[in-house]
Parts: sequence; C-alpha cells; structure tokens
Amino acid sequence: MTLTTFALIRHGQTDWNAQRRLQGSTDIPLNDVGRGQACDAVAALSGYEWDAVVSSPLSRAAETAELIAAGLGLSVARHVPELVERSFGPAEGMQDGPELDALRIPGGFRGAESEDEAASRGLAALESLAEEFRGRRLLVVAHGTLLRVSLSRAIGRTLESVDNAVLNLAHHHAVDGWQLEYFNGGRVAAVVQG
Repeated sequence: MTLTTFALIRHGQTDWNAQRRLQGSTDIPLNDVGRGQACDAVAALSGYEWDAVVSSPLSRAAETAELIAAGLGLSVARHVPELVERSFGPAEGMQDGPELDALRIPGGFRGAESEDEAASRGLAALESLAEEFRGRRLLVVAHGTLLRVSLSRAIGRTLESVDNAVLNLAHHHAVDGWQLEYFNGGRVAAVVQG
C-alpha cells in the first residue's frame, strides 16, 4: 500500500489574526508571534523526513514555509496558487459586527467564494500533489479555512478551525482515500478515513 504523507500546516499568526479580522485572500504578512510559531513548528516536524515543501503563494504562508524549511535544512520547492485562502470578498478585513452581518448569506458572505468551492479547489490541489509525490512525504503550508474545508471533505467529517503553525498529519492512498492521523497537534482518537 503506497501512502503519501502530508504535513498540512496553517501559516503563523498575522496582525489580522490577532485582531480577529477575516483575511481570506488578502495578502497580510506574518507578525513576530507568527514567525516564532513557524520556528517552533520545526520541533514537531523534525521527527519525520520530508521530501519536499510547498506553500500557498500568499506571503504569510510563504514565509512560514521558508522558516520551517530552513529549520529542517530544506528549501521550498514551489508555491501552489490553488492553495491560497478562501476569498471572503468584501468581508475581508472585517471583524464581527453589524457591517459583517449585513454581508452574511447562507454558507458564507455575499461576493465571496463559497465553502464548497474552496473545498473543491483545495482538495483537488492536495490530490494533485498526492499524485505528483506518490509514496513520499510532503510538507504543505496553507491557510486555516482552506485546510479545514478540504480536510473535512476528504475524510467526510466536519472539522473545527485549524490552529496556527501546528501539525496536521494526513495520509493519502489512491484507492483507500484519505486518513487523518493528527489534527491541531494531537492524535485523532480513531484514524478517520474518507
């Protein structure tokens, strides 16, 4: 059975994360806390040998990937455009409140990418990477919502929000699908397969 192993890491913290603002596809950089989180993530990832590192092209993910890769003695192979965060359209930059509520529609926000569209895009990108890196170990740095909806679809179970710069470990098999072993840094009670 040929498994492709993925470490799926959400980028480190940004100022908008700290302020609880919707970031989406707006390119907000890491803050110093986020840089520290990225460096701290190396310890959880150093117990494995990684064949390649890829990331979203948005700067917060790209810098997180660079910091992690450097800590592991690797380099980032490339940036994958399909791994950008879900677009929240005109809601980006907003915090909870009446202005944001006015944009809410079932399943998201007016003018935004739907959760279903983001899950389809994210899972297709991960499955393409699984094919390209079949039987290898791949470290992917992306975004919280994109990872949550993509993994939820992959395993057939709704997951909670993804924490910044912690280990999410999943395995892909061409026939048997996806298995989630670690989520938000902890072992999943029963390995979930989709």
